Amino acid sequence: MGEVLSQSEIDNLLSQLSSGELDVEQISQNNEKQVKNYDFNRPTKFSKEHLRTLEIIFEHYSRLVSTNLSVQLRRNVQVAVMSSETVAFSEFSNALSNPVILGIVNFAPLNGSIIIDVSTNLAYAMLDRMLGGYGSPLDKTREFSEIELTIMEKVLVMLTQLLRDPWKNVIDSSPLLTRVETNPQFAQIIAPNDMIAIVTLNIKVGEVEGLVNICLPFVTLEDVMDKLSTKYWFSTMQENHDENYEDYIEALIRKVDVPVKAVLGKTHITVSDFVTLQVGDCIRLNAKVDGDMSVYVGNIKKFTALPGANDDSYAVRITSVIREEE
Repeated sequence: MGEVLSQSEIDNLLSQLSSGELDVEQISQNNEKQVKNYDFNRPTKFSKEHLRTLEIIFEHYSRLVSTNLSVQLRRNVQVAVMSSETVAFSEFSNALSNPVILGIVNFAPLNGSIIIDVSTNLAYAMLDRMLGGYGSPLDKTREFSEIELTIMEKVLVMLTQLLRDPWKNVIDSSPLLTRVETNPQFAQIIAPNDMIAIVTLNIKVGEVEGLVNICLPFVTLEDVMDKLSTKYWFSTMQENHDENYEDYIEALIRKVDVPVKAVLGKTHITVSDFVTLQVGDCIRLNAKVDGDMSVYVGNIKKFTALPGANDDSYAVRITSVIREEE
């Protein structure tokens, strides 16, 4: 809607027209539409609405990645959508470093593939964490070993499988990781001048931050471009989406390993008695032989049990459950 003129501005405009200070032709020229240059070699195939819809999809995806990586790395992982843009594939491939972690994903049933690009500093931090370290990146970039590539392939398989649920409102996809490349020259999945959409995720593992770029070629998404609109997206969203997400989180939590220990009893001895202990000595505990033991889950007392054996292994039989209110 154009700007509304006040009565004084209208009177001033009419007086300028009557006095000749303002020319009618000049006004009509100012109202002409501005001509914009259009590059036919690089047509804009992704609109702002398409990019916004992709951001909504990958905001859901980022939550799933954060949950799964936290379980896999045993460390807090924060994931957020950083940006989305459309460029030519040549610009994306030329900006890649060497070596790099590129996952080539067959985005069936759509024709073509997409690329998941994991920055090297983030990949090194993940590898260090999964191999028993604190999750620190390398000071100097080097080639990935075969063992490291095998571990990163498992991470990329997980990132690929998580694509199914965020895309289900657009298409029932079955993405499959076909290969992992460390050289950008071997990841030419489309022509250099073809347009792609890039969604960038910022991932923070502990104190290390890195980027994950998802490359989505237009030729791959061409069949579902009409569904990549906010109107279609919100009209097809299911009301029980949040419930499904909560069930998914609960299923992941159930797979987390927690330490469980059964305590026979406790006692206090002097340092002199401790240093003179010999094989066969008895230590008197503050518990009876027929009394219940305390079973801890983590550092929380959750059960009482009786000691026993199962074949050749020690075991305990749960006698009661300690509730939180107790």
